[in-house]
Amino acid sequence: MRITTFAAIYVGSYEVSLKITEISTKRKIREIDLIRSRIGIGRNIYKHKKVETEVMEELCEILSEYEEIMKSYRVDAYRVYAGAFLKDAGNVLFVLEQIRIRTGLTLQILSNSERRFIGYQSVAAREEFDAMTKEGAAVVDVGGESIQITLFSEGGVVTTQHLVLGTMRLREQLAGIGNTVARFEKQMEELINKEIEVFKAMYLKKRELRYLIFLGDYSLELMESIQGNGEIKTAKTEVFAEHLKELGRQTPEDVAEQLKLSTVDPLLLPSIVMYRCIAQELGTGEVWVPGNNISDGMAYQYASENKLLKSVHDFDNDVLSAATNLSKRYHSYSPHIDALTKMSTMIFHAIQKVHGMGSRELLLLQVAAILHDCGKFVSLANGPDCAYDIIMASEIIGLSHLEREIVASTVRYNTRPLDPYERVADKMDVQSYMTAAKLAAILRVSNALDRSHKQKFSTIKVVLKNKELLITVETKDDIILEKGLLANKSDSFEAIFGIKPVLPLFPPYNFLLGLFCTKK
Repeated sequence: MRITTFAAIYVGSYEVSLKITEISTKRKIREIDLIRSRIGIGRNIYKHKKVETEVMEELCEILSEYEEIMKSYRVDAYRVYAGAFLKDAGNVLFVLEQIRIRTGLTLQILSNSERRFIGYQSVAAREEFDAMTKEGAAVVDVGGESIQITLFSEGGVVTTQHLVLGTMRLREQLAGIGNTVARFEKQMEELINKEIEVFKAMYLKKRELRYLIFLGDYSLELMESIQGNGEIKTAKTEVFAEHLKELGRQTPEDVAEQLKLSTVDPLLLPSIVMYRCIAQELGTGEVWVPGNNISDGMAYQYASENKLLKSVHDFDNDVLSAATNLSKRYHSYSPHIDALTKMSTMIFHAIQKVHGMGSRELLLLQVAAILHDCGKFVSLANGPDCAYDIIMASEIIGLSHLEREIVASTVRYNTRPLDPYERVADKMDVQSYMTAAKLAAILRVSNALDRSHKQKFSTIKVVLKNKELLITVETKDDIILEKGLLANKSDSFEAIFGIKPVLPLFPPYNFLLGLFCTKK
């Protein structure tokens, strides 16, 4: 049995952590060591809009020490990530360069979408997860800068919402307002409850939650202070909230001792208030704290990408479920979208050898097909641009920020001319731009074949034969409209793939019509 030793270094807004794990097919992922070093990088950036010299020196020293620890464990692989907060530093490029020069480590800054999804992966891989989400659950990831809530109903993702309510951010905002602990706690409650009430009004009107799944600092320690160190990490919501209320009445020193913490963290009280308010406001039946964090997610991500572990959760289904619910929210989901998704998928598979894309790009195409009409809810005249803005403003768990950009651009270029790369170079690299252009070309042709939204084709068969793409359809309807629109929409398809879509007319009495795409 081969065992892989993996190290995960994560630079957070107020600490840098190193977790050493062993990955094996039998033991799955097992923690070997965990080192955490407190450092106020986020606070430094929040106050000064940059990473000051002393803080950068301290960060490099910590990372150098971690590098030596990794050597002592003889790790087979490692990854070094940082949260998106680091991008807010005006000197971020110089900080990254200094880290590389002084430590030899290349630090990758994650977008919020990437950061949250990595942490979510290791939780969703747990056996309990799918059973809980089928009964209705909310996954709440509490961080220093923000929190993220992903709502599940009947096992599918309903929505993911990003709230700027992080423990560190709230503490900094309220630092100069009140002198007493009670007043500080009251002000935090007001801010948190206001945002959660808005979330409830928008997404929980007709839904009941059975489980509340907490991720974030001190969540495990708080649960263990109720249950002990056993395997079960669940508690009734009212018990969990009442326990946190009792902790809030104690001194920070007493709370730290009860939670078995080595130091008194100024973010401990904000964390307790945050978890309590969310538990009370969402009103679920039970709270589950799996104890997973970003470091566990990094190990799971590495193991999954290198086929060291087999995933038990369908993450692609999360993406499609989230996209479908987003489409419904903007009243654009319809039989036309189902038809368009099916046609796009068939064309994608039929010209696989021509476009050179894989399963991930197919998923992006399907998401684009589902969301291509959502902008019409805002404006019929400017639907494509509004759809672009909606997609970019929406968290779709499982898609990175760049992948959302590809989907949004695919939707925009479905009806808008393709921009030259120079105009979008600040948003996408060349490869991503090429992917968006290819997907948009497929979506354009597929859309033209159902432009009337009447699903005129009862059966469709797509075959690539003798350098021709033969799409045989059965219909009893007039398809003059589809033929004319296809001719207008085929230019980009031909320019990108070297294939010209052609829809020849057959006699009216012949119900079998053919679409031939002849490769030049």
